[in-house]
Amino acid sequence: MRVNRTLICNANIILPDKVLRGCILIEGRKISKVMPGISPKHHCQGEVKVIDADGGYVMPGLIDIHSDAIEKEIQPRPNTLFPVNMAFFELEKKLAASGITTMYHSLSLSDDWGVRNDAMVVDIIHSIQRLKQERFMVHHKVHLRYEITFLHGLKTLEKLIESKSIDFMSYMDHTPGQGQFKDPEALKEFTMKSYGAKEKEVEALFNKSKECQAMIDWPGLIELAKQARANGIRLASHDDDTNEKIHTLLECEGTVSEFPINLETARYAKSKGLHVCVGSPNVVRGKSHSNNMRAMDAIKNDAADIICSDYLPASMLPAVFSLPKEGLELYEAVRMVTLNPAKALGIDKETGSVENGKMADLLIVELYEGYPIVRKTMVGGKIVYQSDFTILKKEGVENVC
Repeated sequence: MRVNRTLICNANIILPDKVLRGCILIEGRKISKVMPGISPKHHCQGEVKVIDADGGYVMPGLIDIHSDAIEKEIQPRPNTLFPVNMAFFELEKKLAASGITTMYHSLSLSDDWGVRNDAMVVDIIHSIQRLKQERFMVHHKVHLRYEITFLHGLKTLEKLIESKSIDFMSYMDHTPGQGQFKDPEALKEFTMKSYGAKEKEVEALFNKSKECQAMIDWPGLIELAKQARANGIRLASHDDDTNEKIHTLLECEGTVSEFPINLETARYAKSKGLHVCVGSPNVVRGKSHSNNMRAMDAIKNDAADIICSDYLPASMLPAVFSLPKEGLELYEAVRMVTLNPAKALGIDKETGSVENGKMADLLIVELYEGYPIVRKTMVGGKIVYQSDFTILKKEGVENVC
C-alpha cells in the first residue's frame, strides 16, 4: 500500500518570520503540520515516510515571476530554433534542480525575430498550456510581455486574455532613448547579437517603433488591463524610469514594477503600495548588465521586495543566500522569492510559505562553503529532484561517490 504521508525531520525550517528547528508533516499534496523539535514521532501515528534533512534548510519552493529561460531553450543561438516540447521538458529539469517550483515563463509579444515572432509566441503559449496538463515536474504558468508599440498585436493579446491562456502580463516599451535602453546604440547592438539581425533591419524596426509610440491608445490599454484583472490576470510594468510611468501602472490597477531603472522610481513605486521586482543576476553580479540600477541598492533601501531570475534561473537561490551578508535576515531574503511574489500574483493562499494547508512545494538545501545546493525539490509532496552525492577529500584528491 502506498504511503501518502511524509515526515521531514531534523530540519531548519524557514518560516515567513523566523527559522525554526523542527519537522514538517505532509499529507497528500499539502503541509499538514509544522512542529518544533527534531524527532516528533509521537505526533505521527500510522505509516509515514521519513526524510532526514540532516540539519539542512527546508524552505518553500521558489516562485519565479519573470524568466526568459524558455526563450533561450527554444532559441539558444540566432536563427536556431528547437521544438517547444524539447525546450519544455529539458528546462523543467533545470528548474527543479535550481529550486524553482513555480515558473512564470516570460514570452514577448513583439513581432520580433525568431522566438519573439507574434505567431510563434501564441504557439508556444498553447504548447505550454497543453504540456503542463499532460506531464509536469514543476508548476508552469505564462507571463506574457506585451510590447506596447506592437499595435497589431493588441488583438492577439485581447484573445489571450479572453481565453485565459495567460496567467500574468506586463506592458513594456523598448523604444530607443528611454527606459532600459536610453542609449539607442546599446539596444541596436543587443538586438543584432541576440537575433542575428542586420543593422538596416534593426534601424527600420526602431523607426517603426518610434512612429507607433505616438499612436499608443493608453485609455484602451488601461481598460484592457482592468479586464485582465477581472479574469484573474495581474499586470506589471517594465523598466520604469519616471514617476509618471508608475502613475500609469496604478491607473491600470497593476501590482508589480519590474526592473525600475533608477532608485528614485523604485522608491516611488514602493511608496504607492506596489511590489518592486529586481533580477537575481543583478544581485549575484553586483551590477546591472545594462548599467542601470544595482538591485542591491534597491533592496537595502526597502525599494524592492521581489527577486526573479530574469534570464538565469540558477542565480535565484545563490542570490537569496547572499543577502544575509548584506544585513537581511535569511527569512526576509527567502520571502523575496516565495511569499512576496505569491502575494503579488494572488496565489499566496495556495503556496509561497511553509504553513499548514499550503501545497507541499518544498526544498531541502545544504550550504557547502556558504553556497546553497539543492538536495531535494518537492512539488505537491512528491520528490521531483534529488541529489545525494557526497564529496570525499583524501590526500588532496576529490572523489565523487
